[in-house]
Amino acid sequence: MTPALTAAAAGFGTGLSLIVAIGAQNAFVLRQGVRRDAVLAVVGICALSDALLITLGVAGVGALVVAWPSALKVVGWAGGAFLLCYGVLAARRVLKPGGDALHAAGDAAGSRRRAVLTCLAMTWLNPHVYLDTVFLLGAVAADRGPLRWTFGLGAALASLCWFAALGFGARLLGRFLARPAAWRVLDALVAVTMLGLGAMLLAGA
Repeated sequence: MTPALTAAAAGFGTGLSLIVAIGAQNAFVLRQGVRRDAVLAVVGICALSDALLITLGVAGVGALVVAWPSALKVVGWAGGAFLLCYGVLAARRVLKPGGDALHAAGDAAGSRRRAVLTCLAMTWLNPHVYLDTVFLLGAVAADRGPLRWTFGLGAALASLCWFAALGFGARLLGRFLARPAAWRVLDALVAVTMLGLGAMLLAGA
């Protein structure tokens, strides 16, 4: 294997190890995939955002993130509050099932707009995203010297593959989630994830 392929493979593996974890963004992508609601837009936002952040990290912007801890605190407060609100809405769907069907039957353009805005907020209001992609991946990429951009390309490709698999593969769960009780279980998992992460962000900010 050539040095370039080795660097790309290392970037792919490192990026995948940071992305594949239970988190707010993954839970949201999974739910949108199951509902088949604005999946392409959501997957695109997640993958392109990661690619941009990874590019910043490889370019050496991670030092600025470390130099401005107060900026991360502000992002943490905003992100924590947002996740708590989203978690409360998911919990309401568990307690009052049926609203999701009404929502799906509503304005498709409005639903797509809400999905895009929510995805943007979950991506850019999460301080851990900056620490993982900009600082951590950037630091690891720096060790690759002239092959750091190849490493970053591998990490960005891992993000694209993961979110595409999660978003478009989630429809395979459609048969299982045809029962209302299954949707309540999914919403309960989403609510616990969002509320837990929101509380952690506020506590750590």
